[in-house]
Amino acid sequence: MTTVETPSRPSTLQWVALVLLVISVAINYADRGNLGVAASAIERDLRLNPEKIGILSTGFFWTYALFQLVAGKLIDRWNVNWVYAAGFLLWSAATGLVGLVSSLSVMFMLRLLLGAGESIAYPSYSKIIATSFPEQLRGTANAAIDAGSKLGPAIGVMAGVEMMRFFGWRGMFVAIGAASLLWLLPWCITAAKLPSRRIQKASAWAPSYSELVTKRPVWGTVIGLFCGNYTWYFFLTWLPYYFERERHYHKQELAVMASLPFWAIAASSMLFGLLADFLIRQGYDPGRARQSFLCAGLTACCALTMAAVFTERLLTSNLLLILAAAALGAWSSNHWALSQYLAGPAGAGKWTAFQNCLGNFAGVVGAWLTGSVLTWTHSFFVAFTIACAILLVGVLGYWIVVGKPEQVHWEKRMDSDSSEQYSRKDSAKPIPPLASL
Repeated sequence: MTTVETPSRPSTLQWVALVLLVISVAINYADRGNLGVAASAIERDLRLNPEKIGILSTGFFWTYALFQLVAGKLIDRWNVNWVYAAGFLLWSAATGLVGLVSSLSVMFMLRLLLGAGESIAYPSYSKIIATSFPEQLRGTANAAIDAGSKLGPAIGVMAGVEMMRFFGWRGMFVAIGAASLLWLLPWCITAAKLPSRRIQKASAWAPSYSELVTKRPVWGTVIGLFCGNYTWYFFLTWLPYYFERERHYHKQELAVMASLPFWAIAASSMLFGLLADFLIRQGYDPGRARQSFLCAGLTACCALTMAAVFTERLLTSNLLLILAAAALGAWSSNHWALSQYLAGPAGAGKWTAFQNCLGNFAGVVGAWLTGSVLTWTHSFFVAFTIACAILLVGVLGYWIVVGKPEQVHWEKRMDSDSSEQYSRKDSAKPIPPLASL
């Protein structure tokens, strides 16, 4: 058995890699969210109804969820940096090809391919962060990744609406897919220089999936992720459609208004990640601090979203939705950091894969259920109410099912009990300010 050492501070090259990963996750979410921007035009051109759009949206989530388990094994077997590059190539190509097809069934197949490619992303992020960043900086690293996932839709909505004006929805998909491929060049250069020994050590031993399912905290994080994802994907897929159909914004207004909640959650995610790390450096228990941020964020998002739906005035409703998205940032910036804390470096990849597999079925359920509700009721009220109720179930998952957050003791532990050892090492070593790194 080998020991997995977590560094007291990341190298400059690792911070550069993190910046590239942030850019890649922005592209990731722009690619998966551009269907929401084009939904109205696709619906008109292909003569679909909201239920068919909902079914089309589920294609991504089926493979994205199921292939998480495959992704967890791949990144434990091969160098995660190159596995991630292969997944990126696959999903970018799938995005561009959507603009070249007219058949709903072929488009659905390409969404399946998109999901398969993007399934590698979060297990890879978790593996890289858990092995390269100490506990006191994991909130910052995860928050940066999460901020990128929110900047992607924000920029994607604004750019997508403008591209549709000039090139149509087909041209938008082709342009985004082609531009995404440019990221691979700097990543390949950086990945070739990154030290891989620490990641290889973390992959030398990892808990099995059969052991994972016996741990209660795993199921608490699965419930929490499913519920948080349901509302996040609801925002990502349906907010542009909601603003256009229910609030009657014109295309020029839509580009700004539909992107504001995503700008808000990107900013708040970074803020809450930094704040959680600050509290941990001040001596707060890492698990309890992150757990508190998660539950507070989901609860506040629920209350603010319902208030926005009940409000008739456009300006007030929009402001409340922006604040609801900002509250969700407290959850989105800390939920992976909590899982990494509970799992330890060796278990982080598979834990993330398993959690992301089940948690992302929220996209399947949410896309189908929302599309069906809109078809039946011709109103977003019931759809928003369901999303808010599910947020409260997520709070119960994180607080009650996870319970007191403590690092899991694996049955087949490494000889030095590395997870606890390196947690103590990280806590004992002072972390310099970000400005000095």
